[in-house]
Amino acid sequence: MHAPITIIGAGLGGLTLARVLHVHGIAATVYEAEASANDRAQGGLLDIHEHNGQLALKAAGLFEEFRKLVQPEAESQCVLDKDGNVLLHQPDKGNGGRPEVPRGELRRILLQSLPAGTVCWGSKVKAVCALGDGKHEVQFANGSNVQTSLLIGADGAWSKVRPLLSDEEPAYVGTSFIETFLFECDTRHRASAEAVGSGTMMALAPGRGIMAHREAPATLHAYVALNKPKEWIGQIDFSDAASTLAHVVAEFNGWAPELTALLTATETVPVLRPVYALPIRHRWDRVSGVTLLGDAAHLMSPFSGEGANLAMHDGAELAKAIVAHTGDAEAALSAYEQELFPRSAAAAAEADRNLRLFFNNDTPHSVVDLFTHQLPVT
Repeated sequence: MHAPITIIGAGLGGLTLARVLHVHGIAATVYEAEASANDRAQGGLLDIHEHNGQLALKAAGLFEEFRKLVQPEAESQCVLDKDGNVLLHQPDKGNGGRPEVPRGELRRILLQSLPAGTVCWGSKVKAVCALGDGKHEVQFANGSNVQTSLLIGADGAWSKVRPLLSDEEPAYVGTSFIETFLFECDTRHRASAEAVGSGTMMALAPGRGIMAHREAPATLHAYVALNKPKEWIGQIDFSDAASTLAHVVAEFNGWAPELTALLTATETVPVLRPVYALPIRHRWDRVSGVTLLGDAAHLMSPFSGEGANLAMHDGAELAKAIVAHTGDAEAALSAYEQELFPRSAAAAAEADRNLRLFFNNDTPHSVVDLFTHQLPVT
């Protein structure tokens, strides 16, 4: 089978690319490992930024649909110390232009905007190989394969497409999250609900933190963060919830109970989310017929808040480059990558700086300074 434009990965970036191409009358096929759009949960809230994510949605013709998803009540942000004292409260985050929307709903409107059959579900990539003359073959675990003249890796942190362009692999940054959920929080977990408020709460201390936000209906979605080496994390059996909770909660001895309850009272099995990143200035030499977007191109820690926004912006900009250079894929990819590399490096540097500010010896005061003074990236 031959597909002229092949996108690997039906995340926000890959879908935005397919949608903007469709707006301009260009067909693309998206291959996704998940069995369906509802195969797994799509994460919590995202703040979508004016200077990139929102521009991508405008290019996709979906800005008004996006605005219907905004949850204004989720805009508040507070920073606490380990005793639960409020050090900073910003009802609107103090950084306008970044409204919160549910990630799953944002993905839904992108999927619904594409022609039926655009996304091929259950297509897990087994191998990718170059055929020469800018063409590539993608082999799938289900036994099928596709040959393509233009291959785009939108397949995330552990991209199967990236090795065609780069030998770099994501490296552990020294921080791991443990993800938890509390349901019916206003009645069953009232103290924790009050601590989190209507938006995002960050309780921080050197080397650790408990961060949470409220999701409808009455759900607290928390990420417990620890600066620990891989060896320490590896000692925990995450298949044993009780053992996991005991190991992790010991690191928060003396913290306010309404904060530690976000861990100990979890109503789901705690999930380990180690944080990985590619080098800040990750780039590659031009390889005919293939490129990357989103985390496949510039995986970074979540502390810039730019990950999903960058992925969508990448997708829109790549689509616009393809449209502007119709019939000349190499010119399109060159133009796209020329803008991609400095854009992603700036965001990755910010993410690296913020990660250090969140968990250094001056935390939580360094984070208060970040939000109140918007510290420059150095």
